[in-house]
Amino acid sequence: MSRNDRQSPLVLAILDGFGDMPPAEDNAVWLARAPFLHALLNNRFDGKVYRSHLRAHGSAVGLPSEGDMGNSEVGHNIIGAGRVFDQGAKQVEEAIADGRIWGEPWQQVTARQRVHFIGLLSDGNVHSHIRHLDTMLRHAAADGATTLVVHALFDGRDVIDQTAEQYLGQLEATLADIRAQYGITAVVGSGGGRMATTMDRYEADWSIVQRGYSAHAAGTARAFASAADALATLRKEQPGVSDQFLPEFTVVDADGVAVGAIQPGDAVVLFNFRGDRMIEIYRALTEEPFDAFARGPVPANLLVAGLTMYDGDLGIPALYLVPPVKVAGTVSEVIAGAGLRQAAIAETQKFGHVTYFWNGNRSDKFDESLEDYVEILSDRVPFEQRPWMKSAETADEVIRCVQSGQYDFIRANFAAGDMVGHTGDVDASVVAVEAMDISLERVFEAVRDARGTLVITADHGNCEVMHERDSKGNTLLSADGTPVPKKSHTLSPVPFIAVDFVDRELLVSPRDDLGLANIAASLLQLLGLPVPADYSEPVLATDRTR
Repeated sequence: MSRNDRQSPLVLAILDGFGDMPPAEDNAVWLARAPFLHALLNNRFDGKVYRSHLRAHGSAVGLPSEGDMGNSEVGHNIIGAGRVFDQGAKQVEEAIADGRIWGEPWQQVTARQRVHFIGLLSDGNVHSHIRHLDTMLRHAAADGATTLVVHALFDGRDVIDQTAEQYLGQLEATLADIRAQYGITAVVGSGGGRMATTMDRYEADWSIVQRGYSAHAAGTARAFASAADALATLRKEQPGVSDQFLPEFTVVDADGVAVGAIQPGDAVVLFNFRGDRMIEIYRALTEEPFDAFARGPVPANLLVAGLTMYDGDLGIPALYLVPPVKVAGTVSEVIAGAGLRQAAIAETQKFGHVTYFWNGNRSDKFDESLEDYVEILSDRVPFEQRPWMKSAETADEVIRCVQSGQYDFIRANFAAGDMVGHTGDVDASVVAVEAMDISLERVFEAVRDARGTLVITADHGNCEVMHERDSKGNTLLSADGTPVPKKSHTLSPVPFIAVDFVDRELLVSPRDDLGLANIAASLLQLLGLPVPADYSEPVLATDRTR
């Protein structure tokens, strides 16, 4: 199909972290002054509008259990693939269960005897799970490792904030058990909050990685006698500091020597299964030459392994414990194969999601002549300080692409609902929703003028539930009587809304159990393309058969 055969652009706007829940005192979506979105969500919109709700968590997106929250990586993976496939967490669980994880790469790691583990100390199951770390530590000890060092990154985003001590306590109990059973060294060597230490992504701020490298590898961060001592001191110095922003630290012995600095010949396991926030620390530990920050030479003969494959196109990491699921035939591959032009637009914080993750863990374009990627540089400030983020600039680029008449399919991510929602700041999240609302209405006007179709959805929930709740739905209160901020994703369904200006009739599936995987077939039908047989059924279809 050539461009001349279709003059109506299809625009997909992904509102990151935007769940669809009823109004509540902590629901930033409904607290916001967002007349455009509210009209769409409330079925008060004039025009041909099609609506549904989609599941964005648990088995609907390939996660192990219905209690597992979706996330941006998983969401874009599944939307782009058009099918449900096992995600990192489930892949790791199965590899542990059947023993595949203990294959030749693992044997290379434990043969080094001195093994470091770097990753997120959490059971959020978004980037990592403390259960995986516990299993690997015990297996490494049984396999003959003589020194085990954990470099712990604290969460506060995918789990309740101010719980770093809880997870550290679990880890210290495991290490004590290993020391007693095997008589080996097993210690916490360093730590810090995930957003201050190590876990940058998309090269947004290499100084975060630099701080992690100084703490983990060089052992030159601020010194403490133990990780518990570090947490207690930092809490006192910075009352109320979120776990995710805890400064980096290094644990030292009585002589002031780092107990876990990385040495020549050591092995390092990056134990996050999700790759976007591990790629840069991997590069810092392996690349020669390296110029992202003043690192100096890495320890000689260092072996670095990832829990999973983080980027297949870049070959990062070169060694990994659990082989990845390869996803072929993604929706953009099908669109490119049909000769249609497409654009992907996002700010830095989500750029990899509309490209790499969307394309089935592939960095390269399917057809350079038919695809354009537009990255808008994110601000390097705390998100609650500029909660509008780059909503306006993202809309500018979408409108430019629509008005150019060059593109059949345009996909864009609006990041503010997720990134600001993670701060737990309700007022800032309200502003984020308002900024997205203004921007989306502008996009809508451009699509209307071009006689195209606008599809609005989300990859997971976040800013629609900003307070923690107990199992009965009651808001949890802190010691001072204020609600406990929720900084993690949610189990909420997400909206699916299509506004169509093409002269055709569309059909909305009556099923109430559809998920993100059902979007891709809808996009192909709207583009007039055949849907691959292995795709999930469309949530929205033309009156033509599949």
